[in-house]
Amino acid sequence: MKKTNKLLNEQINHEFYSAYLYLSMAAYFHELGLKGFARWLEIQAKEEVEHAIKFYKHLVDKGEKVVLKSIKEPPKDWESPKEAFSQALEHEKKITRLIYDIGKVALKEEEYGTWEFLNWFYKEQIEEEDIVRDVLNSLNLIGEDKVGLYLLDKELGGREEG
Repeated sequence: MKKTNKLLNEQINHEFYSAYLYLSMAAYFHELGLKGFARWLEIQAKEEVEHAIKFYKHLVDKGEKVVLKSIKEPPKDWESPKEAFSQALEHEKKITRLIYDIGKVALKEEEYGTWEFLNWFYKEQIEEEDIVRDVLNSLNLIGEDKVGLYLLDKELGGREEG
């Protein structure tokens, strides 16, 4: 199996792990009574599943073998909403690096179709990091202010799917 295809298979797992992580964070926010944060993260989890399916379909369309592996268990608890979103941002940065690495290998192996396929993800990851960074910046501005947290929760709860 070409290294590109191996990395694509691994990326399916990373995307499903992302969904698990965001669902775990959503459960944490439900426990805190912050349903807007939870809804935002549930929608994010759905998007990550869609990303995994895109990688899956790309391999299938290329006639390559799909190898699904176990998804590791995500964390369950965070010290604060700020810590959860700090970890979410670091996670998105990691996913960005992984996708860039696939692109580098695809070019080296002359897998131009895969490199082209990844262009959507390059743009998507910039957006993903930016959105999570915005939430984290809001949490930093709010600090310990409960009213600010309440208002941010209401704002995040208005996130539309899709």
